Amino acid sequence: MKIRIVDAFTDRPFAGNPAGVLILDTDRFPAAGRLQRIASEINLPETAFAHPLPRGGDADWSLRWFTPTTEVDLCGHATLATAHVLNTAGGVGGTVRFASRSGVLRTTAHENGTLTLDFPTAPLEPVEAPPGLAGALGATPVSVHDTGERVGDLLVELADEAAVRALRPDFAALASCSPRGIVATAPAADREAGYDFVSRGFFPRAGIDEDPVTGSAHTALAPFWSARFGRDDLTGLQASARSGLVRTSLRGERTLLTGSAVTVVEGELLTGL
Repeated sequence: MKIRIVDAFTDRPFAGNPAGVLILDTDRFPAAGRLQRIASEINLPETAFAHPLPRGGDADWSLRWFTPTTEVDLCGHATLATAHVLNTAGGVGGTVRFASRSGVLRTTAHENGTLTLDFPTAPLEPVEAPPGLAGALGATPVSVHDTGERVGDLLVELADEAAVRALRPDFAALASCSPRGIVATAPAADREAGYDFVSRGFFPRAGIDEDPVTGSAHTALAPFWSARFGRDDLTGLQASARSGLVRTSLRGERTLLTGSAVTVVEGELLTGL
């Protein structure tokens, strides 16, 4: 079984967010425990597993995502990575429909090599900052929003881009502040720099202290910043050490996320599924 490592939301190797991708030739997944052990062995922020579905249904492939420690309901960068592999190595172009724990997700490959994900828009609800959040994060929030059960993060607005870039969280303390993770964000310091807002994502409860580029978080970042800027089409920079760009297009209950991907490693799983 071939394993590929794909850097997502970047057009160059060793940037963006790496994901493991395994395309299965079976009609069902192995036991979840087996998938989790493989993901733990690969030890990337996410590993995606996909198998084909019978023709004529609502979806073409079934897709699941695992961090090194747990299965998740929604992952943007590993979906982008899977679509990239199907498009570049699997001969599957155009639009691909994935059946997932978050419903049917569509991906579209473009002639310029980018891919667009069609994801559900996250609901945003203003909430009080949890006790200890400012201390754990190392910054005082301007506002805090819950992103709903599907995404499960707290969206934390900070004063400016410099505050986001300067964060050095206490990850052990931060793990108690949100069901899944914390996404810190602020407007771009210079709107001429090629992006409209910045973010960083911290997910210590899922085994990822800092995620390089979090596609699913942009289903919440898109409506948040679109409301502030009065525009539906924006570009976000996730300002991690690896960094990555996500172009967002708010379409009501759906959010389109567009980015590039690069395959950097191909290998073989030597033990059977």
